[in-house]
Order: sequence, then C-alpha cells, then structure tokens
Amino acid sequence: MKPLKQKISITLDEDIIKRVRVLAEDCDRSLSQYINLVLRDYLKALDADENSVSKYNP
Repeated sequence: MKPLKQKISITLDEDIIKRVRVLAEDCDRSLSQYINLVLRDYLKALDADENSVSKYNP
C-alpha cells in the first residue's frame, strides 16, 4: 500500500524551482515526486549521521 500523501504549499526561490524542475524532468518525475524523493533521501542521511542536525544550521 502506498503511503498517504498530504498536500502542502511552500514558497521557494525562483532559481531553485527552475533547477529542481530540470532535475525532475531528467529523472522522468513530476516536480512533486522529485522534491519528495530528495527530502526522503536527505532525511535518511540525517538519520544515518546522528550529529548532522547540529552540523546543518543555515
């Protein structure tokens, strides 16, 4: 069974949207699917490195 999805609205910088849109198209994914994939991979990396939360502080 697929995980439940929830619609949200976010605001991103235009240059980020353009770049991510191109990356999504290169992977034959929708923008939403690609952002979900990137965030999932990022969160997995955080889980793998317990100290990374304190390292990432923009």
